[in-house]
Amino acid sequence: MKFAVLGGSFNPVHLGHLILAETVLTVLGYDRVILVPAFTSPFKPGVRDTEPQDRLDMLTASVVADPRLAVDDCEVKREGISYTINTIEDLERRYQPEGKLGLILGDDLLEGFPRWRRADELAAKTDIIIARRLSSGPLSFPYPFKRLDNDIFLIASQDIRTRIQNGLTWRYLVPEGARFIIQDRRLYGCVPGGHGLGKLAGISDAARGPVWGKGEIAAIEAAVRVMVSPSRFLHSRGVAALAWEFCAKYGLDPDRGYLAGIAHDIAKSLSEGEHKRLAKKDGKPISKLEQKKPSLLHPRSGAILLRERFGITDEEILSAVRNHTSGSPEMGPLAKIVYMADKIEPTRTRVKPELRNPEKYPSLDGHFAAVLDETVAYLRSQKLDLSEGTERLLEAMRKRRDS
Repeated sequence: MKFAVLGGSFNPVHLGHLILAETVLTVLGYDRVILVPAFTSPFKPGVRDTEPQDRLDMLTASVVADPRLAVDDCEVKREGISYTINTIEDLERRYQPEGKLGLILGDDLLEGFPRWRRADELAAKTDIIIARRLSSGPLSFPYPFKRLDNDIFLIASQDIRTRIQNGLTWRYLVPEGARFIIQDRRLYGCVPGGHGLGKLAGISDAARGPVWGKGEIAAIEAAVRVMVSPSRFLHSRGVAALAWEFCAKYGLDPDRGYLAGIAHDIAKSLSEGEHKRLAKKDGKPISKLEQKKPSLLHPRSGAILLRERFGITDEEILSAVRNHTSGSPEMGPLAKIVYMADKIEPTRTRVKPELRNPEKYPSLDGHFAAVLDETVAYLRSQKLDLSEGTERLLEAMRKRRDS
């Protein structure tokens, strides 16, 4: 196989790095590009605002399911300052490439290349590939090279770090996997919740509950996407976004709202037999209405699925999934929010628009009551049976109003 090597600090990896690697694969016909993060770059010895493992993790999370891109940790393992000639010799020995390794360099590095350690030997051992970073003009370089006609992207890791530190937009300048790690580990001064979410600062630790990382949420969202139909997935995304918004408004942790929202219909496409098998595990009987229409069991089977397959033990999230269709008197704030979001998210066409605006309601309970009343009125207009949970919820709310 033909291999090319792209080294750097990757602090953080960004879309420009990956587009450059793909251009080398596509235009020059290499089979694989090896991405080598430095432990300490000889060009940036003073830049150390992340650990090497963070940068390595961001790289591996950014090339998921792409065998054309490899990540090699030889320089991280070596520690200290690594010199490119040592890395090339190591990679030659381990990868056994067909022909010379390609060495990808940005044109901003050319002036200093002759001063690199064993530069003449390095140029003889590799096929040097010069990528455009600064200009498209003629190059002055004392060694043989291939000029890569790549697009110039004005993205730099330093600029991304600065944007994060200053609370500016940055998320779609880096691959998704790297973005989640930056947010979860609060790298580069990243604030939880991020740009534009200052209103979340007042949420207490108790309200936040267990911490769910963006990467964990993304993994569950990816599973939901393949487990339900495309239209159902769009609905789930709408519920997740609305639950996130409502949680922010009513003082709950938005990430838990998003997770419960994206997962609420995870069992929707299971067979009737599977619904019954899973629902029995919650210890509650299957009602006459659920026997008649087993699809109504999907909230219960979904909660079991989340616990067994994805290890979610947060009872508030499980309750939100379990009660999003029928409701129950035992619903907590998160369950009420997911119930509301499921009933009124924007793909629902019969919803009064004002129900989607939390500013119109003085409290979560008032907002929930308005959505519940509208939902029950619709079910009755269609002559549909109310579930046992909905009947009990209505009775509890009537007693509360009368007291």
